[in-house]
Amino acid sequence: MAKWGVGVASRPTGLFALACRPHLLHERAMAENTYNPFWRTKTLDEMTSAEWESLCDGCGRCCLLKLEDDDTGEIHHTDVGCTLLDAHSCTCRDYRNRAKRVPDCVRLTPEAVRTIPWLPPTCAYRLVREGQDLRSWHPLVSGRRASVHEAGISVRGRVAGNEEEFTEDELVDRIVPWPDAAA
Repeated sequence: MAKWGVGVASRPTGLFALACRPHLLHERAMAENTYNPFWRTKTLDEMTSAEWESLCDGCGRCCLLKLEDDDTGEIHHTDVGCTLLDAHSCTCRDYRNRAKRVPDCVRLTPEAVRTIPWLPPTCAYRLVREGQDLRSWHPLVSGRRASVHEAGISVRGRVAGNEEEFTEDELVDRIVPWPDAAA
């Protein structure tokens, strides 16, 4: 029989503790590397629609305008957002209707992820395609949407404005290196 002392907290231990606190099961599985989330066990083609959408970390980097050098084909990122990019939340203001409102909006699909050369090195779709794991700041790993902003990965605070605020000639002056940086 357990002894109870004054001021001593009783805490369940062992399997009972795990059963009482399901989050500990997750932590234990993570520590023992027995936790296999969908992005480790499925290819991009095998993911459900919900899994696919959740893979987006919400960084907003893919929503920045890119310029292609006509002579070299090199892609340059700018700090100018798409007209629908909410620069604070780093999300699309009209995700459901984005293709209608922005005809050149690129819809990410498994095939597109295999062929698009400008996905940032931190992009979860790209990482999964390359057989890598998600970064610790990814919301699916951290459990928090804000972690992508806290880690400095998102475009929050870095967008100069949306595309309607700049002329084509001004866009060349808005080329920045940071969307290509890995973290």
